[in-house]
Amino acid sequence: MSDELPDMRASDAERERIADVLRDALAEGRLGMDEFQERLDSTYRARTRGELVPLVRDLPHHPEEDTSGDRSPEVSGAQDASTAPSLRKTRRWAERIGGRATSRWGIGIMGGFGRRGQWTVPRVFTGIGIMGGGELDLREARFEDRDVVIRCFALMGGFSVTVPPGVGVEVRGVGIMGGFDSSASGFGDAGAPRVVITGVTVMGGVGVVRKIPREEKLELRAERRQQRELERRERREGRDRRRGHGGHHGGHHGGHHGGHGGHGSSDHGGKSL
Repeated sequence: MSDELPDMRASDAERERIADVLRDALAEGRLGMDEFQERLDSTYRARTRGELVPLVRDLPHHPEEDTSGDRSPEVSGAQDASTAPSLRKTRRWAERIGGRATSRWGIGIMGGFGRRGQWTVPRVFTGIGIMGGGELDLREARFEDRDVVIRCFALMGGFSVTVPPGVGVEVRGVGIMGGFDSSASGFGDAGAPRVVITGVTVMGGVGVVRKIPREEKLELRAERRQQRELERRERREGRDRRRGHGGHHGGHHGGHHGGHGGHGSSDHGGKSL
C-alpha cells in the first residue's frame, strides 16, 4: 500500500493485509496490545487507502506494491496468504459453523445478561433490555449458520457486541435518542460467518467492537516472548564471537612479540661472547 491514489476506496483484501501487518508487529513486540487494538479497529473502519497508509507507515514489511496496479486483488491475496502470520491460518471458519444453538434469547430488566465463551450463536438471537442490557461476545463462539442476525431492542438500556477479526459485520439498527455503532462494519474472510445487527433502541444504544480472541492473544504473547528470546540469544552469541575473536587476536600478537624478544636475547648473548 503506498500513498498513491489516497482517495480510492480500500478493498476488504487490502484491509486484511494491513491487519496482518499489525498482527506481525504485535507478535514481534513492536506494538503494545492497546495500540494494536486501536489500529486494528481503525483498519476495519477505514474507507480509503489514504486512511490505511498511516496505520502501518512506521512498521516493517509494508507491501508497497499493493497499489501499483500490476497485481489483481485475487493474485495479491493468494500470494500474501502464503506469508500471512500463523494466527491467520488458525481461523478455520468451516469448523465453527453448524450445531445446535445454545441460546436464542437474552433479557435484561434493570440488570443485564451475558453470552460469552464457547456458545453457539443461533440464526436469530433476540436481546431485550429495559433499563438494562446485555453483552454478546462472539470471539470464541460457534455459529448455527453462516449468516446470523442479532436483534437488539432496548429502552433506556444498551448492548455490547464483540466480534473477532475476519467475521463480516453489517449494522442496520435504528436509534431514537441513541444509536447503533457501525464502526466495526465490514466484509469478512472468505467462508467466515456474517453477523447482521439490527433492532431499535430508545434512549439507549448498541456498541460493536472487534477484538482478537483470548487464544490468539495468548499465542501472540508467546510469539513475542520467543522473538525476544531469539534476539537475546543472537546478541549473546554475537558478544561471545567478538570476545573469542579478540582473545585469539591478542594471543596471536602476544606470541609474535614474545618470539621477537627471544631472538633479540640470543643475538645479544652471542655478541657478548
